[in-house]
Amino acid sequence: MSFLKKIQQQPEYVRKLILWITTIIVGLILMIFWVLFFLRKIKEFPKEEFVEKLNLPSLEAEIDKINKFSEINIKRGLKELEKQAINNKQQMQK
Repeated sequence: MSFLKKIQQQPEYVRKLILWITTIIVGLILMIFWVLFFLRKIKEFPKEEFVEKLNLPSLEAEIDKINKFSEINIKRGLKELEKQAINNKQQMQK
């Protein structure tokens, strides 16, 4: 008797069990191959070239910009406070 004939003669629950076990095994094998392929591709990925192509600004340059912007805003704020103080004095003297 052939292998398929033996399976066909089994009760339905046994055939379903064989189907699900076979499906799970094939799925696991495919997933293992996919993970191995993915890991190999990650190792081969040119990280340095990718970062260079992104043209990301350096952190130090961004911090300098923020500091300059903060200094400018502080200076403007101080000038405005001085103007308000002068205006307040002038109004109180009247």
